This record gives sequence, C-alpha cells and structure tokens, in this order.
Amino acid sequence: MTSRPSQTDFTAALIDRALPVPGGVTSWTQPLPAKRFGVYRNNVSGALVEAMAVRYPVVQRLVGEEFFRAMARDYALRNLPRSPVLIYYGADFPDFITGFEPAGSLPYLADVARLDSAHWESYHAQDATPVPQGAFASLDPATLANVAFEFLPSVRILSSPHPIVAIWRTNTEDAAVQPVDMTIAEDALVARPEMAVEVRTLPLGAAVFLSALHDGKSLGEAASTALSTAASFNLSQNLAGLIAARIIARIIP
Repeated sequence: MTSRPSQTDFTAALIDRALPVPGGVTSWTQPLPAKRFGVYRNNVSGALVEAMAVRYPVVQRLVGEEFFRAMARDYALRNLPRSPVLIYYGADFPDFITGFEPAGSLPYLADVARLDSAHWESYHAQDATPVPQGAFASLDPATLANVAFEFLPSVRILSSPHPIVAIWRTNTEDAAVQPVDMTIAEDALVARPEMAVEVRTLPLGAAVFLSALHDGKSLGEAASTALSTAASFNLSQNLAGLIAARIIARIIP
C-alpha cells in the first residue's frame, strides 16, 4: 500500500519546483500524477500572486506588472497562506519588500506598500458608525483633557520619511502620474467612516497624537506626547482634524 505524503513534504514540493512530486500522491486520471501536480502548483502560485496584485495595486503600478509578479511570486514561495480567506494574505509583504534587493533603488516602495495594505485592511474592516460631529460640542472644556476615544475598526495610522500619500494618490487618482517632491516626509490617516475608504495627509505631530489616542491615552496625554516629538504641534488644529475625519466610534468621558 502506498503511504500518503506528509503535509510537510507536500508543502515543500508545492513551493519548490525543483522537488519531485511527493511519494504517495496519486491521480485517478493517470498513473503518474506529475503533470496534474504541476498544474495544481501553478494554480496555487498564480492565485497567490493575483491576490497580492489586488491588495497592492499602486506597488504594481510603480514597478510594473512583470517585476511585481516576480517579486510577489518570490514572496509566495516563502509565505503560504495561514488562513483560507485570501483577504488576509500578504499583510507582511511590505516587510518583505524592505529586504528584497532588486527593489533597493526604490526606498519608498515598502512604505507605499504599507499604505496600499492599510487601504485594503480599512476597506475590509468591521463596519462601525462614527459618532455625530455635534457630540463633541457637548463636551465640558474643564474636563476635556481627560476624555478618551474609541476609534473605528477601519482606522490605520502610518508614518513615513517619504511622500507616501502623494505617491499613492497620483498613482491612484491621476490618469497621468504627476511629479512628486521626494524630499517630503508624509504621515497618513486611513479610515472608512462611511462606504468609501479615505486617505488623509496628516500635519506634523498628528500621527503621534492619533496613535496615542488609538492606544487609549486621554486627550491631554496624547497632546503631551505629540508636543514632545513636535514642538509645533497645534492641538486645536489637530482636534478639528480629528472631528472632521469622523473616525471616532465612541467618546469616553
């Protein structure tokens, strides 16, 4: 009786084309299943690369389809899905890009990938309704510093030494890609307050401020944290931006 291949052997052969078909693999259509196994291996690889292309459209546009698919295939060979739901696949692709030597001439690529991924995650995040903007008007100014906030599940906050929002936006919204000042650092807020995902460029210190609030710090604590990293941090401006972004699910007095 032919023994079945172990899961380890099957997985290794699936991702390494140099390995033979694992012993014990059979096919009801032919005595030698190498051809069918090869088709299955190609289908798996193709599906994973396609999933990456959907999640990282701006990265693909920046490097071109051929380069992207080669890079995504290299990633897929090292990272098989841990979940049967492919919307979760490829979350750590930006970290892979950081160490991918052929992409070394594009130092901003990994952070643009993080923005691509944040947009994807925000789109697929749990639905939630932001509090009405009028709810902020009822807060007591005397105790405002003690207020905390629960953010929408779709909120993602990113910081980068590169102009990631400008790069991402022109490769998403413009028919012809526009020039970008590559000397500018940009932080981004990604959220889905309603049906569409919104990407906003954050002012100086805002990413630290919002991250502190997201971690559960009070308004006063978050403002102090932001001021310690950016002396020009403007609380009034950032509080207005927080309200306008509609990213608060609950106000915690």
